[in-house]
Amino acid sequence: MKRLLALFLTLMTLRCGYGSPENNMGPGMVVQVDELSPNAAIAGGSGFLLTVNGSGFSMNSAVYWNSTPLITRFIAGRQLVAGVPAFEVANPGKVRVFVLTNGATSNTMTFNVKTN
Repeated sequence: MKRLLALFLTLMTLRCGYGSPENNMGPGMVVQVDELSPNAAIAGGSGFLLTVNGSGFSMNSAVYWNSTPLITRFIAGRQLVAGVPAFEVANPGKVRVFVLTNGATSNTMTFNVKTN
């Protein structure tokens, strides 16, 4: 747990990514979420880092957990990492995950918080 917290704090402190520093989306650019990793968690578990793979991401991208923005780190135009706090997975259910980039909203993917 301490390692996860230290990693999370390090990622959030750096707040910089590798790859293109381009922050503006050009005409016709689409924000697309293709994969969540992990794509499920056990209710009552600890917080974790969620990797979001897709396209059209920038340093201004934010991962949303239902309607709540998560602290997000831009890795590259095709990858983001967001910290999901333990209280967000306290109860079972389905969560809508999407990305907001420079005013453009991606498609929504479902994250499952399961019972044992």
